[in-house]
Formats: sequence, structure tokens, C-alpha cells
Amino acid sequence: MKIALAQLNYIVGDIPGNSEKIIVAMERAQQAGAALVVFSELAVVGYPPKDLLAKPKFVRDNEQAIEWIARKAQGISALVGFVRQNPNPRGRSLYNAAALLQDGRIAAEHYKVLLPTYDVFDELRYFEPAPAVAPITVEAAGQKLTIGVTICEDLWNDPRFLKRKLYHRNPLAEVIQAGAQLLVNVSASPFERGKHGFREKLFGTQISDFGVPLAFVNQVGGNDELIFDGASTFFAADGRVVARAKAFAEDLLLVDTETLNGGARCEPYPDEAASVFQTLTLGLKDYVHKCGFKQIVLGLSGGIDSSLVACVAIEALGKDAVHGVAMPSQFNAEASLTDARDMAANLGIDFRVVPIERIRQVFDTELADIFDNLPRDVTEENIQARIRGNLLMALSNKYGWMLLTTGNKSEMAVGYCTLYGDMCGGLAVISDVPKNMVYRLCRYYNEWKGRQIVPEGVFTKAPSAELRPNQTDQDSLPPYDLLDQIIQLYVEENRSAEEIAAAGLDATLVRQVIGMVDRNEYKRKQAPPGLKVTGKAFGYGRRVPIAQRYRQ
Repeated sequence: MKIALAQLNYIVGDIPGNSEKIIVAMERAQQAGAALVVFSELAVVGYPPKDLLAKPKFVRDNEQAIEWIARKAQGISALVGFVRQNPNPRGRSLYNAAALLQDGRIAAEHYKVLLPTYDVFDELRYFEPAPAVAPITVEAAGQKLTIGVTICEDLWNDPRFLKRKLYHRNPLAEVIQAGAQLLVNVSASPFERGKHGFREKLFGTQISDFGVPLAFVNQVGGNDELIFDGASTFFAADGRVVARAKAFAEDLLLVDTETLNGGARCEPYPDEAASVFQTLTLGLKDYVHKCGFKQIVLGLSGGIDSSLVACVAIEALGKDAVHGVAMPSQFNAEASLTDARDMAANLGIDFRVVPIERIRQVFDTELADIFDNLPRDVTEENIQARIRGNLLMALSNKYGWMLLTTGNKSEMAVGYCTLYGDMCGGLAVISDVPKNMVYRLCRYYNEWKGRQIVPEGVFTKAPSAELRPNQTDQDSLPPYDLLDQIIQLYVEENRSAEEIAAAGLDATLVRQVIGMVDRNEYKRKQAPPGLKVTGKAFGYGRRVPIAQRYRQ
């Protein structure tokens, strides 16, 4: 049977818009000769819908939409993800469902078995697991095929690849033993660094065990913190990847399940630096547009972090939508302003200089009596950051530009940032990008573009907040290569201080960094949402109490 894998970018909650996209793709697939077109998890409502699922009318609207889409399924079958109310008076009130549409009606339904409740996933909050699974028969264009449907997490249950087997059932085995000829996985699998290769190895190994081919259909696009990379894939019965859709873009991939060709493409997946950069670009583009903005503003300091955010912004939105602002005080080196100006010129973006020295001096004067001659400290440094935050927010309010923050993961982890200052903004673009990767991504961007867009001075000067004379980040922080290593082990891998020190790191330094991470949880709870690119990002996937006294 010739099937189409429809990889689309949905907007959460836009049930009419998502339904139209599904119908258009269904028509395209039919014109291309496909007998079956498969869509991703919860396609009608977009993933993740979160507490929109608590609204009864939202669920009813989605059920009406799947009926409407079904009426359009004439001459082609379609498998579409949606939300189904659970008619049973016991258990949670909803199912994470996929409907087989054919001959203008819903011919069959399948419900998700394994409901993840870890990291960014919280599906047991809303959904009831399927009590049983069975294959579904597709009949279209005079052809018949028995498919075994799985939904995302249903394939993530092989103890050979996971630290701990989380579930007692194996829906993959269940549906194959019941006679499935083709496996289909409708998915909303978000990007994280290194995940793509792991995902294909996990799926391919399981498929080769059972000897049944698999069509994996993934959502693409950014929804809040999560970015979905697409790369929908068809696996032969021996586990080989024989077709792959584009990464980070909508696509319609056609595969003939018998000949394993039929126009099938196998698009390459980008390497690590390119994939992280494209993730940030797609996440920013979709967040800005789906929230109704058209332009953005950021503080362009001449440092490596703001330079990366500016590069991502023009790739996401175009140079005419990006506004950079330098806000020097007496503590800013002339070289920083030069680098910021050169950076803006290389990108071709709007650039403005708004000095803050007079404003800073007014604060000094007005607070002198209140501070009662106490020595200068971080208070005065934070005031400068908050002056800049005020100015940027004023531009955001006046012109309707979304403000982007430019802090990286290393800084966010240890609180090397100022509440209501450089943390002001609508989106934290690189808050999950460690400092050393920031450098890598800027180097990658210059190489990709074939010219020196990020000036060399940005790479070579010592990182500095420039809030006091001759300040560098390393006055307050360990070297970034050590800091990033500790943060990865502690935040992403949940290692203890003893385990981290045993990896060859100084025990005193490890305890110092862990203390900084723990003490600054209150700051991160007040930060704007950030784009997730690693295995554990700050945000709703990491739930640590603020008022707590566990110390290592």
C-alpha cells in the first residue's frame, strides 16, 4: 500500500486551523496516489494542550472536528490524532486517541497505552490508558492492510535502552501478536540534543526483533518551550531506515510499503550544532508568530550571548523584524560597543545606542542618603541591569516588539543574572544552551554563512557583565568548561556532589556550584519561558521547590 506521512506544524488550541491543515494534507496525499495518510499525535488540538484539556467545550469542539474531517475522507484513509472522552464512569475522563477515517466516517479508534509522567510530560493528569489494543484494518483503493497503531510513548519501553523500565505493558508486542502487518507510531516527540540518533536506534532495534515495518510520524514546530523536529521515518522490517522526512520543516513523505520506494526520500538529519541552531530558530519563529508578534528587540551588548540570539532572530524572523539596542555605561569597554555595532551591521539589522550613564548617576544620587554611605556592592551593579531592562521594556511597550532575553544556561543555573534586569523579556532563547555551546553555535553560524558575521573580538575577549571596572565572569564563576560539566552532571543527570567529585572534579568547587544552583531556584521561577534543547531544561520539566532545606 502506498502511504503518506504527513508532518505538520500545528498551533495548540487552533482546532479549526489544525483541521484545515489536516484536510489539505489529506487532499495532497490523495493526489499523490496514497491510499493511507498518517498524522501525528493529537493533531486536531496540537501538542501539548495541557490544561486546555480541562475545558469540556474544548474537548467537544475537538470531537466535532474529527467528525468533520472524517466526512472529507473520501477515496483515501487517514489516521488522525485527537482527544476522545472516556465513556466509562471510572478512571480519567479522556483518552489520547487516534481515529482511522475512511469512507466519510470514523471506522476505528485506538487509544494510547503508555502515558508518560516525567520531565515535560504529564499525561496521567488527563488521560486514561487504553485497557486493550488490537490491530486496525485499512481498506482503501481496493487494498487492505492490517496496521498496529501505537502512540508516541508506546514505543519507548525497551529495557535495553532505558535506565529503568517504567511500564508493565508492551503495547508494541501486544499489537504485533494480534496480527499487525505494519506498525504505525503517531508521535509528538520533542527535540533534545542527541535524541534523534537514539530514537532511530531504539525504534530500529525493536522493529528488527519483531520483523514488522514501522511508519513513525512526528509533529514539527515550536509550541512554547518545546520544539518538535519532525524527521518522520519509515523503517523496513529489518530495522533499516529507508525513508526520512525533512527535519525542522513541514513535509509529506510517500512510501510504498511493499516495494519500499514509491518516491520515498531519505533526508539527512543535521549534525549537533546545526540541529541545535535550527531548533532555536524554529522555536523562536513559532513562539513569536503563534503569540501574535511580528518583531523583536534585544539588548546587543557586543558579547557572545546576545550575538547568538541576534543570529537566531534574523534566521527566524528576517532582518527587518530585529532591533538591537546597546546601552553603555562608564563601565563598558569601547570595544564592546564596536563589536555590537559591527555585529548589527553584519546582520543588517536596526541598531540603536541608548547610553545609561546619566540615568545611573541619578540613581546613585537619589539613593545616597537611603544607603547611608554603605559601600558599593552588587546592588549598584543590579541597578544598571534593571535600567537596561526598563529601557528595553519601554521600547517593547511602545512599538509592540517582543523582548528577548539573552542569558545562557550556565548563567541561569547559578543565578548570574538580575531579576527585573537582564531577565526581563517574553522568551529566553538560549536559556538551555550552556556557555561553551554558545561559542560553538556562533562559530557554526560564521562557517555556515561563509563569512565573519560574529566579530572575532566577541570570541576572544573575556566574558563580562561590565557592571564594574575590569569585571570578568570568572571573578564570580569557575571557568565555563568546569561549570558546564558540573551543571550537566547535577541538573541534567541528577548526580550527587560525591558522584560528581568522583568524576575528577574538585569537591569544594562542586559543592560551591551546587549551592549556587539550589539557592537560585527562586530566580528561575520568575524567568520567561525558555526553549528546550537539552535533556533537562529549566522550566516546567524541572520541578524543584524554592522553600526547601535539602543540602549536599
